[in-house]
Parts: sequence; C-alpha cells; structure tokens
Amino acid sequence: MRADAERNRGRILDAAEEVFAQRGAAASTEEVARLAGVAIGTVFRHFPTKEDLLAAILKRLLARLAEDAAGLGGADGLHTFFTRLVQQAAARRMVVDLVGVSVPAAVGRLGDAVGELLRQAQEAGTVRGDVGRPEVMALLVSVCQGALQGGWDEGLQARTLAVVFAGLAAR
Repeated sequence: MRADAERNRGRILDAAEEVFAQRGAAASTEEVARLAGVAIGTVFRHFPTKEDLLAAILKRLLARLAEDAAGLGGADGLHTFFTRLVQQAAARRMVVDLVGVSVPAAVGRLGDAVGELLRQAQEAGTVRGDVGRPEVMALLVSVCQGALQGGWDEGLQARTLAVVFAGLAAR
C-alpha cells in the first residue's frame, strides 16, 4: 500500500474510533470522513461497507488489548488487565457496541493473552485453579457491559472489581 494510502487508512481508523466511541455504532461514515479530513469515497475505498470499518476498528482494538495483556504478567497481571479494560470500557462505549462484529482471529489472540495471564496468576497462587479462560472472558465482557450502564463511577467500578477478584481468589 502506498504511504499516502496507509496514512489515510490510519486517519480513517483513528477518526472512526473517536466517532463511534462518542456516538456508538450507529454513527455515520460521513462523520468519520469529515473528522479524518478525507472524502467519503476514500473511506469506502479502504472499507467498502460500514461493517468492514467497524471490523477493522475492533481488530485494531483487540490487537492493542492483546498487546497490553501480553505485556503484563505474574501474580497481579490478570487483575491489572481486568481493571484497565473496565476503565476503557467505561470511557469508550464502542468496545461493547461492536461485540456483534465478527473478528474471530483477533478475539482468539486476545483470549490467548488473557489465558496466559490466567495461567500465570494460577501458577502464582492468586487465582483459583478451577477457573478457566471461558469464565474469565465471560467476566470481562460482563463487567465491561456493566461499565456502560448509568451510574457507573469509580466507586462502583472498585466495588464490582473487588467482588470479581474475590470470586477469582485462590482459597
């Protein structure tokens, strides 16, 4: 891909993340084009449908989350990742809005990274041995969904995470 086309693609994705984070998945691609400073035709050359654009955003976001998870480790890595992800979900509603977009490879990489954090926490004795990756992923999605509800503040976030962490704690 040419350098200017790659720059445009990056600007479109950055703008789309911002627009969809503010307005949800129902936001228009015209708003994305305007914020990116490109013509709507440029958006559609890179992303033929709005679903393609949403999938690209989600892939990029999941890749960042997987990198974040991979950079953590040890006894508290899973707890740190949980906390960061919930904070991001509360600030950026788009994460959960895009759950219907299918990007299995990116979700798989994130699941692998979370699974590794779980393994390390279990090895360190901070998380119960009978907890599996599917349970942790379900908890992550559920808590992030909760972060989108009205009345979510730092206090509620802290209390909710305390309940989750208590449930995960080794006995």
